[in-house]
Amino acid sequence: MEKRLKNKVAIITGGAQGIGKSIATKLAIEGANLVLVDVNLEVASQTAKELENQHLISTLVFKVDVSNYKEVEEFINVTIEKFGKIDILVNNAGITKDNLILRMSEEDWDKVLNINLKGSFNCIKAVSRFMMKQRSGRIINIASVVGLMGNAGQANYSASKGGLIALTKTVAKELSSRGILVNAVAPGFIKTRMTDALSEEQRKKLTDVIPVNRLGEPEDVANAVWFLSIEESSYITGQVISVNGGMYM
Repeated sequence: MEKRLKNKVAIITGGAQGIGKSIATKLAIEGANLVLVDVNLEVASQTAKELENQHLISTLVFKVDVSNYKEVEEFINVTIEKFGKIDILVNNAGITKDNLILRMSEEDWDKVLNINLKGSFNCIKAVSRFMMKQRSGRIINIASVVGLMGNAGQANYSASKGGLIALTKTVAKELSSRGILVNAVAPGFIKTRMTDALSEEQRKKLTDVIPVNRLGEPEDVANAVWFLSIEESSYITGQVISVNGGMYM
């Protein structure tokens, strides 16, 4: 079977585990060489080794704080030295520090905005000059359903993801004439270690508000990212693909 992304180079931030690992796996199956960026170097290295061995691709792994532009610029430069190009950037790195707004500390607000929104800005800024020279590239930002609908107790997270959606649309307008397509994927409630910790009752409450009556799988998000990476999506830019089982329409 033809590998749709053979010899493409894909950067995935937060690529060590969870949704990031599922995205990395899907792109590796399709032949893409991977650059995995994470704060957990050990787990990211294990993931890279596993995907290298299974799918015969090349990988690079970096421990990076995406909110630090200098660190981002450095890993982008090393990527260009090794591969000579960057075809796909997936901004998946993100954190939560939930609390009601009256109880939310300034530190927790800043931390979430710095990683989720500024981190994506830093990566986009650093890769876009190389993509502009190539006159090609795909940038895919992992947003969230709460960036569209809001959620009590998540003022910082929903603001960061809503901001990421607005950033996606603006950068799409700025870069489309250079052959660079910029889109967002907004997952709903996806099965992760966080949802695994929920009680049966909590899980039922969640699935009751989802029309397809189940939590999403990380692969559901990975499939949307894959579609936005291949030729068949070449007339799509500035869009938000919601992967939420109909929870928010």
